[in-house]
Amino acid sequence: MISLPIPELAPGSERRVAVPLFLAAPAFVVFPPLGVVLVAVALFSVYFYRDPEREPAGEGIVSPADGHVSVIREDGDRVRVGVFMSPFDVHVCRAPADGAVTRLDHRGAAHKPAFVKDSERNERFEYTLDAAGDEAEEGGEAEDDARDSDAGATRVDGALIAGWFARRITPYVSPGDSVTRGERIGYIAFGSRADVVLPAGYTVEDVRVSRGEAVRAGESVLARRD
Repeated sequence: MISLPIPELAPGSERRVAVPLFLAAPAFVVFPPLGVVLVAVALFSVYFYRDPEREPAGEGIVSPADGHVSVIREDGDRVRVGVFMSPFDVHVCRAPADGAVTRLDHRGAAHKPAFVKDSERNERFEYTLDAAGDEAEEGGEAEDDARDSDAGATRVDGALIAGWFARRITPYVSPGDSVTRGERIGYIAFGSRADVVLPAGYTVEDVRVSRGEAVRAGESVLARRD
């Protein structure tokens, strides 16, 4: 018997594939063209909600999303890298670094195209990953003091940003969770933009990608310090 590989799907999306498949069987009996349409919908859903396994390609801060690098700029004393996601990219977003989730804020209400400046007011989930947070949980007050004295050096900030068409952002993490680099942290329906603000001490010279370059979530290295 030939077994077909079943692709991984984004968490919570299985019913969007199962429902049209379930309805297709009786539809083929009653009205075959409708059955064909339902099977096509199910196959498109498999493609749309695909969630392939990923492994980091090397040391450093990895891309939070599939897409093309759209932003590389200094943001105060830190560096911001943004990845524009098209509707045809994988929509699952991943952690750019190891750390504890110390912040997860829901902000904004606009839905401008993700590549224009007005998108700064778009609906978004902003988060902070702090590697020192994991160490503090293990070591207590000594690590808290060390973290305070080196604020920002172990912290990666990021944002999952909705666009004009993407109206649903689903975070998979909550404050207090610990994540590993490349772990799934959220989902943006129909794509949009995912930003990373590199830890303090990183410069534009530490960025390993160029604007317009294609990147893959949890795999492509955005920045690394030698």
